[in-house]
Amino acid sequence: MGDILDTRFEGKGVTLNDNLVKPGDDVNINARDPALKKLHIGVGWDLNAFDADAMDVDVSLFLLDKDGKTRIDEDFVFYNNMEALGGAVKHTGDNRTGALEGDDETVLIDLTGVPFDVQKIVFSLSLYRGEEKQQRLGQVQKAFIRILNPENSVELLRYNLDKELEDNNQTAMLVGSINREGPKWHFTPLAEAVEGGLGAVARRFGCIIVEQ
Repeated sequence: MGDILDTRFEGKGVTLNDNLVKPGDDVNINARDPALKKLHIGVGWDLNAFDADAMDVDVSLFLLDKDGKTRIDEDFVFYNNMEALGGAVKHTGDNRTGALEGDDETVLIDLTGVPFDVQKIVFSLSLYRGEEKQQRLGQVQKAFIRILNPENSVELLRYNLDKELEDNNQTAMLVGSINREGPKWHFTPLAEAVEGGLGAVARRFGCIIVEQ
């Protein structure tokens, strides 16, 4: 697969001089930092301070095999399962307010610890008990997902989600994936709303969910 970041493809997708990405782009993140071994995935958002029942936005990820399914239950990393692959993947904590500056939730990935049978890592945003509270992702503002090299704090790409969340009437959405391409990893921005919340996303990827 050709690298969109190659300067020979000027004007196609993102370039080396622009770290903003959009749906349809295919970003070879190793091309931005050939020494890259670890990823800091930061996600941030703002909430409407006037809402009586504050929304709780959650970031989750799914480690998928070649068939697009989780291999074991622990391949679903979220607020009730914060680590996978012996600590190579770590969710650093659940922020229930969106009140922090910068990243509200963070996932750390050591690429050297991701086994070869994990071909893709998919990220989702969802609202905790969003259906019950009659909340929708369209109420979330200034959301983004970004990837940094945690060893030098350089931001490699940023995907602003305002346009994708606008008028979104669902409580869950796939926002991006990291795909293995041989020894390299590519980031694909996504904007796929999923009816049924996080449980529906998990079932799509082969997880057995018991409704409470």
